[in-house]
Amino acid sequence: MSMIEQGNAYCVPGNHDIKLLRKLRGRDVQLTHGIVESLAQLEKESPEFRQKAAKFLDALVSHYVFDGGKLVVAHAGMKEEMQGRGSGKIRDFALFGETTGEVDEFGLSVRYNWAADYRGQAMVVYGHTPIPEPEWLNRTINIDTGCVFGGKLTALRYPEKEIASVPALSTYYQPVRPLKPEAIAPELSAQQVQDDLLDLEDVTGKRFINTRLQQNITIPEENAMAALEVMSRFAANPKWLIYLPPTMSPTETSREPGLLEHPAEAFAYFRHEGVPTVVCEEKHMGSRAVVIVCRDETIARKRLGVVEQGIGVCYTRTGRRFFDSADLESQFLGRIREASDRANFWDMLKSDWFCLDAELMPWSAKAQELLRRQYAAVGASAHAAFHGALNGLDLAAAQDPEIAKLRDRTRTRATLASQFVDAYRRYCWPVESLDDLKLAPFHLLASEGKTYFDRDHVWHMETLAALCSAEPRLILATKHRKVDLVDNDSQQNAIDWWTAHTESGGEGMVIKPFQFIEKGRRGVVQPAVKCRGCEYLRIIYGPEYTLPENLDRLRSRGLGRKRSLAQREFALGVESLERFVRQEPLRRVHECVFGVLALETEPVDPRL
Repeated sequence: MSMIEQGNAYCVPGNHDIKLLRKLRGRDVQLTHGIVESLAQLEKESPEFRQKAAKFLDALVSHYVFDGGKLVVAHAGMKEEMQGRGSGKIRDFALFGETTGEVDEFGLSVRYNWAADYRGQAMVVYGHTPIPEPEWLNRTINIDTGCVFGGKLTALRYPEKEIASVPALSTYYQPVRPLKPEAIAPELSAQQVQDDLLDLEDVTGKRFINTRLQQNITIPEENAMAALEVMSRFAANPKWLIYLPPTMSPTETSREPGLLEHPAEAFAYFRHEGVPTVVCEEKHMGSRAVVIVCRDETIARKRLGVVEQGIGVCYTRTGRRFFDSADLESQFLGRIREASDRANFWDMLKSDWFCLDAELMPWSAKAQELLRRQYAAVGASAHAAFHGALNGLDLAAAQDPEIAKLRDRTRTRATLASQFVDAYRRYCWPVESLDDLKLAPFHLLASEGKTYFDRDHVWHMETLAALCSAEPRLILATKHRKVDLVDNDSQQNAIDWWTAHTESGGEGMVIKPFQFIEKGRRGVVQPAVKCRGCEYLRIIYGPEYTLPENLDRLRSRGLGRKRSLAQREFALGVESLERFVRQEPLRRVHECVFGVLALETEPVDPRL
């Protein structure tokens, strides 16, 4: 009371306070739960003090809303629709919570777990129901750790979300229901148990997702339906899926002779956006992979709520497990964990888990199957048909000049078909054991309590180099270079590097702004732009795409929708990881991950 008078505290009433108030006003109440001791203490005070205490208790509001609506404090809790409002019903809920009408084995009312259904934006701090340890659930936290029953007195520091507890000096009142359960503590927290079942309503219908980088990202209902089909049938355990990487746009179309893409256009794009420096990274011939590695299964259970599913996971950019063999995945993750031990990665990160964005080579089995069924069949049949036709055309060419022209065109097409076959063969090789795989990490995305979006791309490369050095058989360092966009020599050196790399069979390179998140003229710029080599694009566009008439037609491709998708998916990916490290409910993380997958169903030219 004196602290509030001095402006040093706020206070909300509890059910026992209201009971005391009734007694001070002369009403009959049951003299239980310490009220006898309180009355005995008040009897020693003056009548004026007792009147002041009664007036103080009567003036207490049911709940407080702080920090612009971000924080709500009430004795027993506060539903979203009740926050900031006043009524007898709301006051009763703040004081007593809600019961189911049932009683437990101790004869006490069973309380309705309102926090399990809470979907509000505000964080709610409450108590009333004593528990052994503070418990987070859906942006609510119960900090009643039963001090009166010999437990602890707990405080929450806001906005840090730090817990401070001190043990009770004694058991002031013997509880009817034991405060400390005799059984061993459960494997999962209340939030993790709640997260075992995701709510369909959280992902279906037309949705609007607000992120730090972009507001009101729209997820159309039809996209959500398509994503739900993929997620429910093919995806890994959603508790692993804390991030999906964004799509990536190619450069603007090049006018260089015989080329569809060239680094000069990527440099021009970033320079136009006011980005002074970029980082060029080798684009690997593999599939995008997200890798989560924990120090042991205990950490996987404690931090991600995953039970008996190993120390981590490796999944594709659509959330599917990369490995059909659990044994091969276990070996793969175990090798990365051992590399982390040797590189002192855990100590450096001050974390028992981390998440990587990487490229896994060769192309996944699913991608290889696609190559065999579609691309390879086209190239092989064309190759055979052209060579069969050439034999007959050679005989007839001497008799007719027009047939000679046809023979020359056919010979050119046969050469292109052969180049097509050679190109796709570079991306596939059999995987018999772990030694046949290569992982090329390029982003250290997150570890306990932090994301690394505030670090530049060179930092990511140099930090991950320690991991690569510790396990060179499996983990491959990504070649990269920093490019000054106002220095012509710096740009030309990067172009020469790209040319040599692609002419020797490499796929190309990825150009990124030096800072992980870079603001341009119209908001966040593209997180990355890919520039693929001539022969790799032969796989994408077909054997004869380099013929002048085909190149002219392909140069009319539009990039607007692809780039819009990349920016929205990037914002969602950043948001999902930031929510995860803040230890928000899985539904909040999954909302963004699901959003990326839903946007991936947009009808965009898959060759881009």
